[in-house]
Amino acid sequence: MSAAGQRFAIVVSRWNHALTSRLADGAAGALTGAGADAESIETFWIPGAFELPLACLRAAKSGRFDAVIALGVVIRGDTPHFDYVAGQAASGVTQVSLSTGVPVMFGVITADTHDQAVARSGEKEDNKGYEAAISAVEMVAVLREIGNTAEGKVFPHVV
Repeated sequence: MSAAGQRFAIVVSRWNHALTSRLADGAAGALTGAGADAESIETFWIPGAFELPLACLRAAKSGRFDAVIALGVVIRGDTPHFDYVAGQAASGVTQVSLSTGVPVMFGVITADTHDQAVARSGEKEDNKGYEAAISAVEMVAVLREIGNTAEGKVFPHVV
């Protein structure tokens, strides 16, 4: 699948920056590797994973992007904070995608340990940013195909 002619927003949490910067690099590399121009990729840095849904919503509603890629790293600690942040980030990003119709990919690592997070932010296929970007390209293509197919639907009253 080709990302040529598509525009992407990459929304990245600064929390755990050493790892999230690797996710952002992986996502951008996947998109350019799939044919996207560097100018068609915009990266937005936000404070943490909890802020991902709002920033993704703004990007999706802007009409400037074919897909949005949410990236972050949440590592379990000694308190239930992990559960609140990870759960709300995942739920919020899902709601953005469903409410706008714009593919919003969840490339947030939720790990029990720092070592697990490092392992998931490595090179290419071991990089959740890379994987999320490839999924974004695929979802744009699939949704376009579904849209093209729906134009010739037999029952025009069906939404």
